[in-house]
Order: sequence, then C-alpha cells, then structure tokens
Amino acid sequence: MVMGRPSHGHGSGADEERVPLRGGLETERPQSGPPPPPPEQLKEARRGGSRLWRASVRAGLVLCFLTVPAVLLLLRWQVDSSPQWVFDFEAPEEDDDQDIQDDMLDDISPSPHIEYDRLLGGLLIDGFDEKSCRSRYQFARYHTSPSIPSPYLIERLRKQELLQKKCGPGTKAYNEASKKLRSGQSTNTTDCNYLLLTIHAGLGNRMLEITSVFLYALLTNRILLVDRYMEIGDLFCEPFPGTSWLVPSDFPLNYGDFTQRSPESYGNMLQNKVAAGNTDLSLAGTRPHYVFLYLDGDNDFHDRLFFCEDDQRFLQGVQWLIIRTDMYFVPSLFLIPAFQDELGRLFPEKDTVFHHLARYLFHPSNDIWYTVTKYYRFYLAKAEKRVGIQIRIYEKKGILQRNGPFPHILNQIFSCAQNEKLLPEIGMAEGAAETQNKAQTQNNRTIAVLTTSLSSWYSDQIQKKYDEHATVDGTTVEVHQPSHEEYQRSKNKKHNKKALAEIYLLSMTDELITSGFSTFGYAAQGLAGLKPWIMFRSESHVVPDPPCDRAMSIEPCFHNAPFYDCKAKRNTDLGKVVPYVRHCEDVSWGLKIVNQTQL
Repeated sequence: MVMGRPSHGHGSGADEERVPLRGGLETERPQSGPPPPPPEQLKEARRGGSRLWRASVRAGLVLCFLTVPAVLLLLRWQVDSSPQWVFDFEAPEEDDDQDIQDDMLDDISPSPHIEYDRLLGGLLIDGFDEKSCRSRYQFARYHTSPSIPSPYLIERLRKQELLQKKCGPGTKAYNEASKKLRSGQSTNTTDCNYLLLTIHAGLGNRMLEITSVFLYALLTNRILLVDRYMEIGDLFCEPFPGTSWLVPSDFPLNYGDFTQRSPESYGNMLQNKVAAGNTDLSLAGTRPHYVFLYLDGDNDFHDRLFFCEDDQRFLQGVQWLIIRTDMYFVPSLFLIPAFQDELGRLFPEKDTVFHHLARYLFHPSNDIWYTVTKYYRFYLAKAEKRVGIQIRIYEKKGILQRNGPFPHILNQIFSCAQNEKLLPEIGMAEGAAETQNKAQTQNNRTIAVLTTSLSSWYSDQIQKKYDEHATVDGTTVEVHQPSHEEYQRSKNKKHNKKALAEIYLLSMTDELITSGFSTFGYAAQGLAGLKPWIMFRSESHVVPDPPCDRAMSIEPCFHNAPFYDCKAKRNTDLGKVVPYVRHCEDVSWGLKIVNQTQL
C-alpha cells in the first residue's frame, strides 16, 4: 500500500473499471443498481460538497496553525533539554553564593555580555548556535591562553572551512568523488581531495591523532573526515561551519577492515613494488584511487616512509588517503623540508601546535560541558590556587590489571608537589603546633587539588595527609577526584565522557603534574597551554631522583617517531637535526616540538 492512499481491497468488485473524469480517475459502478439522481439534486450535492470542501480546508488551516507552534516548541524543548551529569556520584547542589572570579551567574546560558575572548584570538568564528554547543564559546571563560594564534593560521583555518563546506559530505563534489571511489574509476587532479581518519584508540590518543591528521590536511589542502563509529559525535561538536566532519554511513569502502598487510597499505605497496619508483612524476597517471596509511605505533620501516618528502609527492596525487594512527606525529611533519616554511608561518611559536588546533577542533558536547562547569564551580572556583595531578600507573602487571595502591608512587607525588612548591609542606617537628596554629589564623588561603586516576587511593591518601597534619603556612588543602573507574574502557561511551570531562577540568588548573608517557596528560597540558611537571616512570618500585621535572614545552610527545634520514637514506638521530625538534623528557626515543632556535 502506498502511504497516504486508501486501499481498495475491501468492497471493491473485480468488474470495476477506472475511467477518466475531468482530468482525474473515477471508478464507474456496474450498470445494475438504482438509477442516477435528477440533475437538480446533482447540482445541489455539488454545491454542498463545495461548501464542505471549503469548510474542511479552513479547518485544516486552523489545525495547522495550532499544530506548528506546538511542534516548534517540542523541537526547541528537545534542543534545549537539560544536559545530563556524566559522573557517577550525585551532582552537587548549586551554591547560592556566586562569588567566583569571573562573576558567572548562569553557567550554561548564552553569555555575550560576559567580557572574555570567546573566539580564542580568532581561532573560532561567530555563527554557530551557542545553545547546541555551549562549550565552543564558553571555554575561554575558564581558561586564559598564554599564546596568541598567528594571523596566517587564522587565515588558513578560514580557507579550510570553505574547503570543508565546498567538498564535504552531501556536496556534489563529495558525491562524485564517492561514486568514482565505489566504481574504481580513475580520478584526475581535483580541488577536492580527502583524508579519512579511522579511530580505535583511547580518548587521549584520539585527540592527539585527530590534531595530527588535521594539521596534515591543512598542509596538503585535503578535506578531513573522521570515523563516525567511535562516538566522536557524542563527545565533540562539529568544528566546521555548514558541514560535517563525520564520514557518511554509506561510505563505499570497508576501511575498518584495512590492516598493515592489506594490499591498499602504502607500506605494503612499497614492499610489493606497486609504488616502486614513486619519485618519478611520470607515474601520476598510474596512481591508485586510494591509499591506506598505517601509522600505528607498531608500524614498520616501509610504513614510516610516509614521512619522506619524495613519498609525499607521490601521495599528493592520490585523491583518497585513509589513515590509521594512534600517535601524535606532528614533530615528524616539521622534519619534512617541503612543509617547514608553511609550518613556520602557521606557528611562529612552534610549540603551540596542539594548543591552538585542539582548542579549534574540540568542543565537548553539552552533557560533558555541563559536568565540567558545574564541577569546576562547586569544587575548584573559589580556591586561590588550583593544582591538577594526573596519575597514570605503569607497573609490570599492567594498567588493566592493577592500579595500586603503590606507596612509592604516592611518595613520588608528594616529593614532586612539595619540592616544586606546588603544595605546602606539612609541619612535622615537635613544638611546631603553636606556630602552625598561629599561621592558620593569619592565612585563609585554600589550594584545590584535582586528581585524576583510575584508582581513588592516591587522592584519599593525599587528603588524609593534609587532614591529619597542619601545613607550615596554614594553607588549607582540599583534594577532589571526579571519578575512579579502576580499569580503562576505551570503547565505553560513559567512560569516555568522564575522561573528556576530566581532561578539561585538568586544563583549567593553574599548575599541572602529569605522568610521563600518558597521552591523557598530554591532551590536558596542551589545552591549558601549561608546561607540566612530568613524573618519571619508576624502576623497581623506587621513587626516581628527581621525582619530576619541568617539561620543555607544552607539546605532546611522538612516542614512535622514525629515525630514518630520508635524504641520506640511513638511520640517524632526528632529535639533533633542527633546534625545534628534540627528544622527549619522558620518552628518550620520542620526539617533541620545542620553541628553540639553536641546537
């Protein structure tokens, strides 16, 4: 049955025939039956039918006018429905005393009357619906950036937005490119080339890999599409105006099935001589329709040739690049000669790549942002100082099996925080009680400590220590931990929402202690623009000496950076090639960007 059309199955005879009447179709009754009415009755019936039709139309219009506002109100209610708290404990009650540093009276309402850099120095543009994504324009209320984006970066972001809108999902250009990809037709050079990121890693890695791939898209004038099946749409708002960065569900390739050994893998193509002689520009007509780039941490030599300039020239002619990575590979992009001038213009302060691009790309969904802001206001806002401590355990039994308690890690936290004057010392000497009590009466200072860990034991012990012993200067220390999941569950939506909320809460602190090797900590320090104090991994359950050290820059570390000199065609120490790419403090073989001009 066709929707909106009544069925004629019941009460219809097989001898009925459809005949044309006044441009339509009418069913002619069989000849048997009562005679037709006189012409006068037919005219009256038509006049009555006409009056009935006009009355029906009027009634329909009235019903429409009554229904449309109700539907619009329902849609508005759905858009403006109250966001949900993502942490497992009960949301704190609102404090009537709103005496906090930026006088925010209504944390989740549109707030153009509040004076702050809502566009993040030009990274963002006006025009998005603020209610549908409150974090986009409100993050600046909780965070002051130490760096200003370059005018050239802002210019390039505006051009990228136009490119995404011109070539993104649903456009004629995308539909044509997708159709050719499905049919395997050859593709000539086009203005719309694509970079599709498959996502599979934990939340910190996701943020780092998306940022890396977006920078590569900027450098190569490609449209960025991200995997829609790993809850990116539930965690983050759309970053580009007038389009979506989520790959459509009808994408013609099963990219989730690609592996390092797939024929489509670039490293595999090189080994099998499919792309041999890739420096020869005459091969432009034989380039594949798409290439799969395997850049996960377990990639091999041929996969890592992606970071060579000659290979970049070959890939430039491929319309579709599908990339899988769990790494922050930005430092190696700075080592490709063809990209260096452009990167220098984009980032005069070279160690601000993640800081600026992450604040441009990532805007937590309303549920997450509601949780972040409510938790901040209730537990952190009124303190004179906020210290974030991100704790990640790397013991031999593995983080998925055991997170503590490990007393040596607790001692490391205390040693780092007190040696670097991030937390006050505790008075232990006998006879110091009178001095401590006097200091307390003169000092109303409060430090709020935000800890993030899969275990609650560390935060409990820190709070217990400060509850049982007075500080030497009378400062009050309050320790808070939003969640303790015990195990990492990177494929669990609620777990990832909590993790993202905690990353943003850490980014709102004044000082930050992180665990080395942790991408979770990298994301928080990058958003904050803070050089953290990095706690080194311990050996044999002994506190390292020193327990922590100040990071060289706010940039994340590329854990599995290549060590191959593409020009010399031999292995070399890539941490000593240019002054602004060095080895990481926490990963001796890794690379990170620093803001230095001399080796």
